Amino acid sequence: VQLQASGGGHVQVGDSLRLSCAASGRTLRNSVMGWFRQAPGKEREFVSAVRWNGGNTFYADSVKGRYTISRDSAKNTVYLQMNSLKPEDTGVYYCAADWNMIQSSIGMSRMYKSWGQGTEVTVSS
Repeated sequence: VQLQASGGGHVQVGDSLRLSCAASGRTLRNSVMGWFRQAPGKEREFVSAVRWNGGNTFYADSVKGRYTISRDSAKNTVYLQMNSLKPEDTGVYYCAADWNMIQSSIGMSRMYKSWGQGTEVTVSS
């Protein structure tokens, strides 16, 4: 499977962005799709995830109420709508997929087998 992330950019505090992650080579059915981000000098951190079958969603506390993850089965694509952006949201955002994810591991980057190339988000104050 290949994951292609897009939609990043340079925005101001309070602005919105929508990231996309399009998959090719394998259906995302039965997968868990996750978004992670990595700020300069920091470790990669969990942002959000969705279980494709059933649509259960998961969010880091830092983005709850501001970010929304969604999926489009017809397009084999997952989205991350990011509202009310803050400077601390700055980083490279990566999408990831796994088809054997257990609930307790959804927030663990090392448990995802397939990764996109990342898209950069910069939020300026």
